[in-house]
Amino acid sequence: MTPAGEIGVWSPQLREGDAHDVAVAAAELEELGYGAIWVPGREHDDLEERLRLLLSSTQRITVATGIVSIWTHPADATATLQTRLAAEFPGRFLLGLGVSHAPAVGERYRRPLTEMTRYLDALDAADPPVPRTERVLAALAPRMLALARERARGSHPYLVTPEHTRTAREALGPDALLAPEQTVVLEEDADAARAVARQWLARYLQLPNYRDNWLRTGFDRADIEDGGSDRLVDALVAWGDVDAIGARVDAQRAAGADHVALQVVTTDPAQLPREQWRRLAGALR
Repeated sequence: MTPAGEIGVWSPQLREGDAHDVAVAAAELEELGYGAIWVPGREHDDLEERLRLLLSSTQRITVATGIVSIWTHPADATATLQTRLAAEFPGRFLLGLGVSHAPAVGERYRRPLTEMTRYLDALDAADPPVPRTERVLAALAPRMLALARERARGSHPYLVTPEHTRTAREALGPDALLAPEQTVVLEEDADAARAVARQWLARYLQLPNYRDNWLRTGFDRADIEDGGSDRLVDALVAWGDVDAIGARVDAQRAAGADHVALQVVTTDPAQLPREQWRRLAGALR
């Protein structure tokens, strides 16, 4: 399965917000021409309910998880979820899986590549199995990218630069889906934009899988410390007017992305950024 368009929306607000507001916003995103809605999996019991709300509020748009953690969602339950949604909304649900991070998972976190392989084995053994073409992995490092190439439709990497996208495309080959998340701040003042970006990045700067990936991509430890250097912030978060955001999307596409999932960050992380989605849709079609 491939998202229906080259641009999607990645939104924690659509995962957590008021159901009525979310349903209205999802329908508008489809009308605006976005090809996919990506929402975090998170450890709540209402994941299926929220995915069903997004799917039933729309008619064509792909709804994807970015991501379901293999540590918090048992494989048999994930297979059941995928089977039900695929039957009710054919061709519209894409299962994104990931290994999260040791600090977020705790003692359960161990040998992530091995455990992801076992998880995929369990999805293959389910009755019915989860098709390889209907799942993607949040792959950052080379061995996880290789697993995404061999055992999934492709990769949905988070917090990556176009340079990483280029490396990921080489690892995945020409046929796999590559759908990176791209954080954006629609703010033209550099200080204001970076302040919003740093506030949002703060928790991610402490997570080892992201830190290791940025070091592989060419940053050094000084870039990651003390809230992140301007160089790191600017590379991870596209900010400026819609033309500046469009330029970053173009850079991701040129590096090999099939689909770019835009996560709009504002000063109010709980508010649905509907006005920003409208502005971006008009510029990025």
